[in-house]
Amino acid sequence: MSFGERLAQVMDTYGHLCVGIDPHPEILRDWGLPEDGTGLKEFGQRIIEAAAGRVGVVKPQVAFFENYGVSGMQALAELIRSAKEAGMLVIADAKRGDIGSTMAAYASAWLNPEKDFAVDALTVSPYLGFGSLSPAVQAAHRYGAGLFVLALTSNPEGQQVQLAQGHPRTEERQSTVAGQIVEQVASSNVVYADQPLGSIGLVVGATTAHLAAEYGIDLAEGRPPILAPGYGAQGATAQQLRAGFGAAWEQVLVSSSRGILAAGPQQADLVSAIESSRAELS
Repeated sequence: MSFGERLAQVMDTYGHLCVGIDPHPEILRDWGLPEDGTGLKEFGQRIIEAAAGRVGVVKPQVAFFENYGVSGMQALAELIRSAKEAGMLVIADAKRGDIGSTMAAYASAWLNPEKDFAVDALTVSPYLGFGSLSPAVQAAHRYGAGLFVLALTSNPEGQQVQLAQGHPRTEERQSTVAGQIVEQVASSNVVYADQPLGSIGLVVGATTAHLAAEYGIDLAEGRPPILAPGYGAQGATAQQLRAGFGAAWEQVLVSSSRGILAAGPQQADLVSAIESSRAELS
């Protein structure tokens, strides 16, 4: 079964919420956990226990595990296994992007089910040219995995590149870099045309989704899954999300990390925050 099919199933069951697992050092301290691999394991396990049976997808931010060296990466590998055993899909937020054999190695490390860090999907950067992602796209097809390609991110400086004008699309309006990425993702999803969602997705910030319509970018083309960070603590409301994504809303997986993690460390409070966010997005 493809990633897009699996994601469509869990979204039908659990809705649009994805819980981000971001062990910021200050959150570890707030939770009274040590800033090492042991603390990361406990942190991850508490979130998985709170999320299991309530959401279908979790998204660990790889950088916060890399920050603690070997023990941090061991904690990440255990977290990935635990989340899968609990029935959740796992997106590694690693934003990998390179060329040739290096990109192929990144793709294998994260998408090959026989590897230690095997996840269901990986975030990738296309800013060495979308073609540089070909090894990752091929790996996603081969392993039944998914990708989320950075397209229209919420950081203000990203718009300097993403909304830059590219080749002419019409006489009235030139296409943007983000628009070209969206079109190329749509082309990569042709093989999934008979499925509810493609497996090659997009990252579009919750606070910048409205820019797609302003710049003539069709987020629904090819039905890519859309990962939307920026909900809750970063400012976007559920109403803004629905309005911003418009016709593409049913494709959107909304990531919330700080808004939920701030409710911890008590399990009941984490559960309450997850349930509240899920209900707001339903």
